[in-house]
Amino acid sequence: MTHTSVRKTASDVSSGLRTAEQVAAETLERLSAYDAVQPEAWISRVPATDVIARARKVDERVAAGESMPLAGVPVAVKDNIDVAGIDTTAACPAFSHRPGSSAHVIDLLVAAGAIVVGKTNLDQFATGLSGTRSPYGIPGCVFNREYISGGSSSGSAVVVAAGVVPLALGSDTAGSGRVPAAFNSLVGLKPTRGRWSSRGLLPACRTLDCITSFTKDAADAALVDQVLTDFDPRDPYSRRLPSSVRTLDGKFRFGVPLPHQLPDLPTEESALFRAAVQTLQAAGGTAVNVDISPLLEAAQLLYGGPWVAERTAALETLLDSNPNAIHPVVRAIVQSGKSLSAVAAFRGFYALQGFARAAEELWENIDTLVLPTTPTIYRRTELLAEPVTLNANLGRYTNFVNLLDMSALSLPAGFRANGTGVGVSLIAPAWDDALLLKIAARYEQAATFPARPELDVSTRTSGVLLAVVGAHLAGMPLHWQLSSRDARLVSRTRTAPVYRLYAMSQQETPKPALLHCGPGGSAIELEVYELSTTAFGSFVAEVPAPLAIGSVTLENGAIVRGFVAEPRALDGAIDITAHGGWRAYLAQRSS
Repeated sequence: MTHTSVRKTASDVSSGLRTAEQVAAETLERLSAYDAVQPEAWISRVPATDVIARARKVDERVAAGESMPLAGVPVAVKDNIDVAGIDTTAACPAFSHRPGSSAHVIDLLVAAGAIVVGKTNLDQFATGLSGTRSPYGIPGCVFNREYISGGSSSGSAVVVAAGVVPLALGSDTAGSGRVPAAFNSLVGLKPTRGRWSSRGLLPACRTLDCITSFTKDAADAALVDQVLTDFDPRDPYSRRLPSSVRTLDGKFRFGVPLPHQLPDLPTEESALFRAAVQTLQAAGGTAVNVDISPLLEAAQLLYGGPWVAERTAALETLLDSNPNAIHPVVRAIVQSGKSLSAVAAFRGFYALQGFARAAEELWENIDTLVLPTTPTIYRRTELLAEPVTLNANLGRYTNFVNLLDMSALSLPAGFRANGTGVGVSLIAPAWDDALLLKIAARYEQAATFPARPELDVSTRTSGVLLAVVGAHLAGMPLHWQLSSRDARLVSRTRTAPVYRLYAMSQQETPKPALLHCGPGGSAIELEVYELSTTAFGSFVAEVPAPLAIGSVTLENGAIVRGFVAEPRALDGAIDITAHGGWRAYLAQRSS
């Protein structure tokens, strides 16, 4: 698809080169075409007739001589931001409601001539950085859909990167507006907290939340920032611009972490990060080695400290009245906030203040800090199998930013061999947004990136995750039924503590039976494999009774396909739950 910038669209409509109605019609065509590839990018859409009607009103305003910086610009909105007349779901159907008024940022966009075309998918309640925690489907990276799109603003990044719209809004508490920008080769701007009003944004952590933008380049992001920077007296977290802000005069200094502080960067990401540093030097920057350990320690507070309780406060009513309506992984995170005390909160505040003081000293020597946006990327199946640990890895270099009241943006830094995007983040103190955008523009001018990969429009689907607990484990007698189908080991883990394991009797090949029993059960060791859909189908066809394939819940809350058993499997069976798994039982039996 052809990528049209925010600036070009607005210029064309304002000058009469194209009408807003023509832009809207072309957008609807692109939307329909990409729907065949990733319909899961959207949760809801404005009816086509309404989009055209709103575009005609913009044309009337242009004809009347009104100047609009975003005339006719189509925009997508993350579905935790209110748009009047459209349901806000936050990717939770049970939470869905229709707001009577729009978020303040939406009012500003519409006043500037923008046209909302729909609401995009997200990690439920904006809790996650992967885009895999939604009942509305799992978007993939636009260049290789086997890999995650990033989240929580998954759909917003996808529809901009795919060229459906030139602008989308997201939100950011821990990196949700930057991680998906990196994977999909976009500019993701996370402004200073309170610079853009958050009234009408469903809170995740209300004291940290920021509404963000996804655009093709820094100049588009700067234009959107000009439109949305506005003190909102009805938002208690809105902040007035300071009387003076730093500007970029010629040269600038940028911080680079000490060599040992990026230990988890794979070879490709490390090479692209070094290239980004060189690009910044070519753009007039001087690299300065800095110690980022206080920032990395501060990042641990977001999910390892009392700020988890802010998420609990936002969802407490639903958590108490209908907990099963919440995605299992999200529910586990939010539920954990119930155990946090006011004492823990104050300890967290004290610790954060110490990290904030260390950060203040950092800015005495540099104008901006440069970091990889994420350490790496994962396949969608990998995140489903290990949703907590891998998600946490994605936020290593983003989590501290909102906690420490910094401004930030992610910029494209190239592509991996698998086609997915790599991002580099520019980070600065609060209110240095304009300075960051100017450095970003210089970076873009100095960069020599390879051509963007083609969009992944293949019809292939992701593989199926299968949990095995007995004779199909690696090294066991029936493992060949997986290896012969090119099954790939995803993880070795355990079930949720709601199962019992039995050694069945009268089996030619000894096998266990896994039964869900609820409270009173135990966690059972297992292995998770990925098979193609075709391979999975042929495998299921060979499963003999009394075993069957159903759903198995892992200890991290993920639900995968797996071996279950009919009640008759217990005839003459031995309860071996206490061993914790089939391997341990066999080892004990042979000793």
